[in-house]
Amino acid sequence: MAGTFSKLLEGLKPVMVMVIIQIAFGGINIFYKLATNDGMSVKIMVAYRMMFAAASMVPLALILEWKSRPKLTRRIFILSFFLGIFGGSLSHNLYAESLALTSATFVAAMTNLIPAMTFVMAIILRMESLAIRTNVGKAKVLGTILSIGGAMILTFYKGVEMNIWSTNINLLHHHHHDMTVSQQSSSGNQALGGFLGVASAVSMAIWMILQAKLSMVYPSYSATALMSICASIQSVVYALCTERDWSAWKLGWNIRLVTVVYTGVVGSGLMVALMTWVARRRGALFISSFYPLLLVVVAIAGSLMLEEKLHVGSMLGAVFIILGLYSVLWGKSKEMMTTTQLNAFKSSKESESRDIAAVEP
Repeated sequence: MAGTFSKLLEGLKPVMVMVIIQIAFGGINIFYKLATNDGMSVKIMVAYRMMFAAASMVPLALILEWKSRPKLTRRIFILSFFLGIFGGSLSHNLYAESLALTSATFVAAMTNLIPAMTFVMAIILRMESLAIRTNVGKAKVLGTILSIGGAMILTFYKGVEMNIWSTNINLLHHHHHDMTVSQQSSSGNQALGGFLGVASAVSMAIWMILQAKLSMVYPSYSATALMSICASIQSVVYALCTERDWSAWKLGWNIRLVTVVYTGVVGSGLMVALMTWVARRRGALFISSFYPLLLVVVAIAGSLMLEEKLHVGSMLGAVFIILGLYSVLWGKSKEMMTTTQLNAFKSSKESESRDIAAVEP
């Protein structure tokens, strides 16, 4: 009984870690709104975020993995460099530019394409098997579709307003920056903004695939530290080339400092290290399948701290997202169980062959 419970708990660890990660990412969205509402440049915020991530992860990697860390090879460095591009400097800046040219609703909808894009890429690269005729394959495809559909419902459909709770807390005291973004959105290039939004989602999907690759050959903290160093250099260079006002780089004891510390140390540091740990055990599709859950977290956090209203669409979308997530997790668990049984069978056959060879004269 104790052994069964221990195995169950071990199997649930990646799920619990990914839920914690999405809750932490929900906090990033709240801080992001507060900092941009205060007038902070997103490009500078991304640069500081990557710098704080590197500053926090490098000491952890040196202390915790100095014995277990393998030699830094050219392949590992190249993977880290591209991880820094697709998971840091490029994806965050593409997101910001798309937001300026379109709207927050559109960009949020684009991030919901990440699970599907990751699924397709993983199949093409043979990191995942489609097996559409099996129950496992059907569960993974159906779960991905349900999660994306639920996220789209949550994003685009409101319905009747629901007054479930009221905290009377609104951390956004003014809306000057929101109005600016709205004006930019109405006059910006919608086609270019749409392209950048899709490019941001593709960038994140590529990052998850590369992250799964690096996680197999390099430990979590060291991999995150290398990625953060590369991303910080890239982001700072890009920000310096586009933001010439040096006063915009100043950080005081305000929401801007809190935002870059939280998003850097927690969001791009500790949470990415945990994602690398999960990727080593479950793969890129497992990680991406939790991304639609972020919308549920943000919707609840927004209603509690920003006085944003929940609607029937929010609840309906959340139900579809949870059902889709459960379907993907069920498919992955069955797939892992089958793989484990096959490996055990192969090991047994190889052991029998060695025993027979040893007995024969």
